[in-house]
Amino acid sequence: MSPENKIRLEILQSAPLNEWIALSEDESRLVAVGDDYSEVSEKADAAGETEAVILRTPSEWSSFSV
Repeated sequence: MSPENKIRLEILQSAPLNEWIALSEDESRLVAVGDDYSEVSEKADAAGETEAVILRTPSEWSSFSV
């Protein structure tokens, strides 16, 4: 596994479950967490991450999720 993928995996595994999250454009940092897309998008923009990667985490991780 590449170092970049390892970092991304660690971030995703440590992120809160069943939440919207924003990662930095290079996916090396968690920059925002929230209850809905709009909230996370606004927080990411406020943190200077206008090209953030926004996604929703699952309610639980399965071996196929990560």
